[in-house]
Amino acid sequence: MLCEAVKQHKWLQRFVGEWTYSGQCAGEPGAAPMTFEGVERVRAIGGLWIVGESSGQMPGGAPATMILTVGFDPKKGRFVGSWIGSMMTHMWVYSGELDASERVLTLETEGACMKDPEKVRKYRDITEWVSDDRRAFRAMMLGDDGKWQQFMSMEMRRVGS
Repeated sequence: MLCEAVKQHKWLQRFVGEWTYSGQCAGEPGAAPMTFEGVERVRAIGGLWIVGESSGQMPGGAPATMILTVGFDPKKGRFVGSWIGSMMTHMWVYSGELDASERVLTLETEGACMKDPEKVRKYRDITEWVSDDRRAFRAMMLGDDGKWQQFMSMEMRRVGS
């Protein structure tokens, strides 16, 4: 059952390393965005997966730890993964794709609506490579109106660059 790494697995290796991040997310209506920051350490598993562990603060200052996994499933032709965080009990399960420029990875998932936990929403986590040492991240939710709404953004910089 030994799998050979394909082009998409090799592409994921660019995440490996230590990163700092700073970000903001929407606050209460009319209020300024809330900010947060932290550190992410990403390692490879067998050349097929990456695992990132982040620690920092949530908006409002509470401590947070998060774990991200991403790989590529050649049979599905899709990137797959998961995300968990110390602030919630939901495991986000991803499926996504790389754009034609090979700079933007969009991972899609479903979970509870941030404003109404009784409702399920579709989400997109979008990572855009600005350079080898810098990436931008956006989190979006599909609204009742059928439009994607951004609710969080981050900038990530490789440590030492």
